[in-house]
Amino acid sequence: MDIIDISIIVSYVLITVGVGVWISKKASQGLDHYFLGGKSIKWYYLGLSNGSGMFDVSGTAWMVGILFLYGVKSFMFMWLWPIWNQIFVMMFLAVWIRRSKVMTGSEWILTRFGNDKAGKASHIIVAIFAIISAIGFIAYFFEGVGKFLTIILPWDLTAQIGETVLFTSTQSYALIIILLTTIYTIKGGMFSVVATEVLQYLIMVVAGLLVASYTLITFTDFEITSIISEEWKNIFFGWELGPQWSDKYQAFNDLIDSEGYKMFGAFIGMSLFKGFFASIAGPTPSYDLQRILSTKTVKEAAYMSGFTNLILFIPRYLLIGGIVVIALVVLSPEMNNGALTGGDLEIILPKVINFHVPVGIKGLLLAGLLAAFMSTFSAFVNAGPAYIVNDIYKKYFKPVADSSHYIKVSHLASLVIVLLGVLMGFFADSINSLTLWITSSLFGGYVAANFLKWVWWRFNGWGYFWGMLAGLIIASFQFVLDQNKMNFDVEGVWYQLATMPSIYLFPIIFGFSLLGSLLGTCFSKPTDEAVLKSFYTNVRPWGWWKPVYKKLKAEDASFEKNNEFFSDMLNCIIGIVWQSSMIVLPIFLLIRDYPKTIISLVVFVITSIILKYTWLNKVNKITD
Repeated sequence: MDIIDISIIVSYVLITVGVGVWISKKASQGLDHYFLGGKSIKWYYLGLSNGSGMFDVSGTAWMVGILFLYGVKSFMFMWLWPIWNQIFVMMFLAVWIRRSKVMTGSEWILTRFGNDKAGKASHIIVAIFAIISAIGFIAYFFEGVGKFLTIILPWDLTAQIGETVLFTSTQSYALIIILLTTIYTIKGGMFSVVATEVLQYLIMVVAGLLVASYTLITFTDFEITSIISEEWKNIFFGWELGPQWSDKYQAFNDLIDSEGYKMFGAFIGMSLFKGFFASIAGPTPSYDLQRILSTKTVKEAAYMSGFTNLILFIPRYLLIGGIVVIALVVLSPEMNNGALTGGDLEIILPKVINFHVPVGIKGLLLAGLLAAFMSTFSAFVNAGPAYIVNDIYKKYFKPVADSSHYIKVSHLASLVIVLLGVLMGFFADSINSLTLWITSSLFGGYVAANFLKWVWWRFNGWGYFWGMLAGLIIASFQFVLDQNKMNFDVEGVWYQLATMPSIYLFPIIFGFSLLGSLLGTCFSKPTDEAVLKSFYTNVRPWGWWKPVYKKLKAEDASFEKNNEFFSDMLNCIIGIVWQSSMIVLPIFLLIRDYPKTIISLVVFVITSIILKYTWLNKVNKITD
């Protein structure tokens, strides 16, 4: 690596840590300032921070791999998360959530189920889920950044005593960068996280623009189009995925056949099924929810969520598309012969950066990807401990203490979550295995209970508790199976379950969670009427709330229910098309498919204009 690139990276790390520590003084005023920035941070900064937090290096490496292999239609793999839950948040959920005026997602649950035993049970289980998901994501980041840095940086940091290896070089790199990020995150809370993430977002945008420009200048249209097929550029598909590559690159078609997504129609159908329920369920109790709760007003919560969608996808896919174009032209022949990566597509990103990006751009790109890691990691380190401190320690162990005491406990909680996440990362097979476990299994256990909490008045705290618990148990069981699949008989049922793509297990996990939710609700009494009336009056969700609505209407003839289900769903459909256009637009531009680039741009402009009238005008009329 050239001294210029090393200087850029070192300067970036020092500036980021310095800014984070310098601004940390504002976090000392109390938990509200530490975890939510005192609800004083401007919505567009929170939007930039939120977008930056979603721009992670592990996810970027994964998306580079699937775009390279599957072509443009691979953007639908993002529905695994599903990314368009951000559209549902933008259209109506941000408003519903922000009206609660609380600090965490589990504290929000008390406004829905009350503070009796059932409410406290629901409160505890969502706090546990938040902590487990934070640990899972830290493991995911640990795996990704370690693999990335090992290939990029020239030093062997293997630590061993005699013949015993304590840490591989991959693990050592991951530990160093996690330590640096943890320092300013723990010290400064939300203020430091947002300040550094805004800086990191700007670096990532510059990196994306530079890589995209480099590919446009360096490679000709013929070089690119001679490698990719028409099917590779096609976003449409049938029930079964046909060859995406020409016969010359048959090895890549064979790899697609072995990945488990050959029945692409079934895969997308399952992703849509999961995505609808997961999106209405709302954001998981993590950094995204913290950003919503950190906004000044309900209106600004909606602005922030819409802005996050707008600023995230085009810069991210300029970077991803640029890397993939370089890999297509430069690496495809070697990879096709099995000489470079075999089936491990996760290392395409660092291989391209290491050997095929010029000096200067390489340093900025590495700084940008480090920024992507640090921003997402710091967001989870800030969000997870809020549940330990505010929802467990403060509520059940030490309800009365000064702010400095709680902030010290927050520091300790952050360290514990980081350590547990790192420990889990040591035992993870790959980024892909963690991605699929988090998106399909862990989040699958979250969906049923959190969908019902919005739309069904009879659903109560015990239903929520047992639904979440059932989902967590099945998801954890699936992770254990996956990590031990090599120990099972390949002809046995356990091996089949362990090797089945996680998205296809979603209905099983969803079914167990739904069963737990319904049984827990039916065998316990309804939530207190006063709690239901307060929640419905404040949040005003649509769904099956007729008994509560009738009582409120009898008390106040002017009270009106939410009749915007169909308009919200229509906005969500338009929003998904809008979001998708922002993903495929930079890809089509970089692979030089100019007609589809123009179509994508037209779709983006038209959907933006429609949303201005159907969504933005409605948000502007909100009064807190």
